[in-house]
Amino acid sequence: MIRILAAMAFVATITLLGVTWYLGRVPEDVFAACHGSSVGAGAASIGGPLDLVDETGQAVTDADMFTRPTLLYFGYTFCPDVCPLDNARNADALQLIQDRGYDAQAAFISIDPERDTPELMAEFTDYLHEDMTGYTGTLEQTKAASQAYKTYYRKQDDGDPEYYLVDHSTFTYLILPEHGFVEFFKRGDTPEDMADRVGCFIDAAG
Repeated sequence: MIRILAAMAFVATITLLGVTWYLGRVPEDVFAACHGSSVGAGAASIGGPLDLVDETGQAVTDADMFTRPTLLYFGYTFCPDVCPLDNARNADALQLIQDRGYDAQAAFISIDPERDTPELMAEFTDYLHEDMTGYTGTLEQTKAASQAYKTYYRKQDDGDPEYYLVDHSTFTYLILPEHGFVEFFKRGDTPEDMADRVGCFIDAAG
């Protein structure tokens, strides 16, 4: 009986040490107080290398794009309602963020590169905010960017071949330099809500 109890105590001690060791290796979520979404541990699977063309026609990578905290949106300039509204909301949020003393920016990646030239992207973003930049690319580059951020888009084939619409997801992503993707915002989030949470993330990032 004593041997059994001793063995059980030994196993319990080893288990406790193992759990303590594991928890000691799990990185602390420095952004725990800032999350308003349920992204949780799934954040690590979102984002990655990008190869696109900016609104000046220059080839860029994600390292060029995300040098500051960035509100990132995927859409297209021919979008009749959702994209203008969402990007205008993002522009308002960005202005609030900057008014609070944070150095941030916004980015708009086209999921309709067949029509969205760099010139069109520049016209669209410049109208909304001076610190919003548009990006386009080839069909392959667009697909790779969308897959990296787990977005959805599908060109409608039953409409006018020139004035077709594109179905797409509508999340806005927060990207931090050296951290990558940390949060997403839904369409119902207000500029004030976004500014509060972005400020929290920037402060937590140090």
